[in-house]
Amino acid sequence: MTAEHIDTLIIGAGQAGIAMSEHLTAKGISHRVFEKNRIAEAWRSGRWDSLVANGPAWHDRFPHREFTHYQADEFVAKDDVANYFSDYVAQFDLPVQCGVDVQRVSKRCQQPGFYVETSVGDFIANHVVVATGPFHHPLIPAIAPTSETVTQIHSAQYFNPQQLAPGAVLVVGAGSSGVQIADEIQRAGRKVYLSVGPHDRPPRRYRGRDFCWWLGVLGLWDATEHAPGKSHVTIAVSGARGGETIDFRRLAQQGIILTGMTDHFSEGTVYFKQDLVENIRAGDESYLALLDAADAWVERNGASLPEEPEARAFIPASDCITHPLAQLDLKAAEVSTIIWATGYTTDYRWLDVDIFDEAGKPRQQRGVSIERGLYFLGLPWQSRRGSSFIWGAWHDASYIADQIAIQQSYLAYPAVSS
Repeated sequence: MTAEHIDTLIIGAGQAGIAMSEHLTAKGISHRVFEKNRIAEAWRSGRWDSLVANGPAWHDRFPHREFTHYQADEFVAKDDVANYFSDYVAQFDLPVQCGVDVQRVSKRCQQPGFYVETSVGDFIANHVVVATGPFHHPLIPAIAPTSETVTQIHSAQYFNPQQLAPGAVLVVGAGSSGVQIADEIQRAGRKVYLSVGPHDRPPRRYRGRDFCWWLGVLGLWDATEHAPGKSHVTIAVSGARGGETIDFRRLAQQGIILTGMTDHFSEGTVYFKQDLVENIRAGDESYLALLDAADAWVERNGASLPEEPEARAFIPASDCITHPLAQLDLKAAEVSTIIWATGYTTDYRWLDVDIFDEAGKPRQQRGVSIERGLYFLGLPWQSRRGSSFIWGAWHDASYIADQIAIQQSYLAYPAVSS
């Protein structure tokens, strides 16, 4: 069978792939989008039932379409986010093909472009944009116990408290997912232990503005690299129940038992690092630093935003914080479920091109890989702090579309006759 030739192939129809398709369509660049599942599938089936976007409706969107049925400062339910992207494809008549699994991409030998093997046949593409994002496979660390007496799931497999067996729950990981899941389960009447590692916790709102707005006016969305020592620090923020600042003291007062980072398991017992107080202190520092920066911006710009001194008042620490657990006998504590909110790994084994570094990450700059014609979109910190967000992927896609157009212009240059 002869391989079909296409100019540009986009792999993945999530937010990155759709943004890429919009920009290529606007430039008149012929392309196709292959998606093995449904449009925005991760929002549909890879999130828990009650999840809402962590940013408000005015912020977490593409420029050319607003969310319907939501006020600007509301947080959009996950299924409505997925439907937003489906509607976006229809609005711009984007060439998305669902049910197409890209199985292998390789560089053509001594010829331009790439050979692409898929579930519906083979293709040759001049340009390939990998828009599969960074969340390929749920990561459960090697310290996870092998005992079958406790059910273990990743946060990607958690949907609601009703799916869990009776008993207490240990949630490992206190980023946005872990905190929201632990909170939901505890509010459902379950005993919950939450293992807390290093984190930043921005204010949900301050002086009448959402933290997304503050990061914008302070220029922090455009930061091009992590602050020193922050490359592996997670962010704890939530849009649940109308949006709220994550306060670990409040969660403890509510009844969630906080612990330090999970260190290891042995003979039915989990052992925790004694770093809970330090992790909460460092999180408080990040919180207060943003308040300080916001206050300085208000003064410098003479903005009429109401003062909010109560934002700096912390409630007393509960006993689980001042005297944190060093270990927990899972059976004695009646823990029936461990939920690992520990992130994801990438898997590029299908991408047979020599562009990866020792850590398995693609060598690229602003999404342009070291292999001409191969691009990435939707990676964290691809060009700036906001790259992995909905609007950030849209702006990064604009840059990559420009690069593809530039390459097209060079390749279209007429051959010099002899």
